[in-house]
Amino acid sequence: MTGGGTDVLVVGGGPAGVALGAECAARGLRVRLVAPHPPRPFPATYGAWLDEVPAPARPALAQVWSDVRVYTGAGATPLVRPYALFDNARLLEGLLTRAGGSLCWTRGRVTGAERVGEGWAVRGAGGETWRAAVVVDAGGHGGGLAAPVRPGGAALQTAYGLVARFERPPGPPGGMVWMDYRAGHLPSAEVRAAPTFLYTMHLGGDRYLVEETSLIARPGLSRSLLRERLRARLAAQGTPPQEVEHVEWVAFPMNAAAPRPGPWLAFGSAAGLVHPVSGFQVAGALADAPVVAGAVADTLATCGPAAAARAGWEALWPPQRRAAREVALLGVDALLGLPGDALPDFFSAFFRLPAAQWHSFLAPRTEAGALARTMLRLFAHVPNRVRFPLARAALGQPGASGRALLSALD
Repeated sequence: MTGGGTDVLVVGGGPAGVALGAECAARGLRVRLVAPHPPRPFPATYGAWLDEVPAPARPALAQVWSDVRVYTGAGATPLVRPYALFDNARLLEGLLTRAGGSLCWTRGRVTGAERVGEGWAVRGAGGETWRAAVVVDAGGHGGGLAAPVRPGGAALQTAYGLVARFERPPGPPGGMVWMDYRAGHLPSAEVRAAPTFLYTMHLGGDRYLVEETSLIARPGLSRSLLRERLRARLAAQGTPPQEVEHVEWVAFPMNAAAPRPGPWLAFGSAAGLVHPVSGFQVAGALADAPVVAGAVADTLATCGPAAAARAGWEALWPPQRRAAREVALLGVDALLGLPGDALPDFFSAFFRLPAAQWHSFLAPRTEAGALARTMLRLFAHVPNRVRFPLARAALGQPGASGRALLSALD
């Protein structure tokens, strides 16, 4: 079967792909979005700092917490920064409303794309061929046309979680815990080898989301290990779940490099836009989508498809953002080099930085110099058991990441 031509074909039906498709459609472009499923609420849980959620997306927030805390030791550290949870059904509805009638959602799976004249012939697994001027790969880290690979292999964030009812609260009522590294219920050797933390949200009444999370590991920790860790933690707290409503498993790379310009435009996690320390991506993609769509629409009308794809890439990855990505990846390498039982000390020092500095470090578009200066301030304040592994990681980076750090400090 052969479909009619469109201006933009988006591969992937996650928040990033739908957001970019909607923004392109809102600018008058004809958009086809190809996903393995019909429109449906996004299945994963998406949180974000409230101040990073673009204003048009705020009606799609399900909940906002002002009581946000971390535990890197016995006592809580209040973060004094509101944190939000997306209502995925409202988020999808809002994006599709933004698209109007110019977005065609097509159920299918893309297997490849070939140049045809100035445009593309995109192949589907069922024998379909869709014509488009510009192709956007927003199929995630494993489901699109190509996935960015970091030299040395992917370092993954993995998490196993439950939405459940609890007789006793597993976290602060009315609040959320961004990170709880307390692990007195585990042997110290297990913590050192495979550190994990608890992430909790109070969803109202006796309902909570609880997730056992591995911040970053190569190879990533398994679903079975994290499931057992969560069970052991909740049992040790005396807060076993009573009625499980939903089970969640996530695994995604944290260390993808910025992609080079290519024949098609990558967006979202397919473009390596997962934040390499927090793992966040959705709020940043919602903010990036109008900028990228505007560049594509303006250039397609005047200079043609190839120039439009290049313009979208340049809007997404200006030189300063590429430099910042390399500096941030040095931080990833440093975290991978830390013994697991040193991570609480690392984050204790991190959240003692002035709020503006750690806020900026976790933001999606902070420039390289600011990232590098924050890294050096953090290095000066961590204890020696953390400082020495960090120094080894930095000294072991003679390539692009190390050069980026030095350049950022010039």
